[in-house]
Amino acid sequence: MTEEKPGSHSPFAERRGTESRERLLLAFAIAAISDILSFALSFAPPIQWTVDIVTALLLFLLLGRQWLLLPGLIAEAVPGLNLFPFWILVVGSIAIWGSRKQLGEITRFW
Repeated sequence: MTEEKPGSHSPFAERRGTESRERLLLAFAIAAISDILSFALSFAPPIQWTVDIVTALLLFLLLGRQWLLLPGLIAEAVPGLNLFPFWILVVGSIAIWGSRKQLGEITRFW
């Protein structure tokens, strides 16, 4: 059994398979569509809230139990903040930092 040297493995190395990449691309597409709809429906808050809840559920089903989805949902609920693409930022942060388990591995690495 060989051990990796601390400097030989990047904590942000690609750990996902093809299926996960496809899910991530689909999550980015859902986030982009939601942000566009949110901007276009700024005159109808109830419809906007429905779009955000459906987006959060779809991303939850697609990406798994990610606590990073909650701040995105809260930010989208604040009136006037829908001009900023929060869903894309949320999916991007999940893509970069991954799940809490991977974050725990990163902090142990340092």
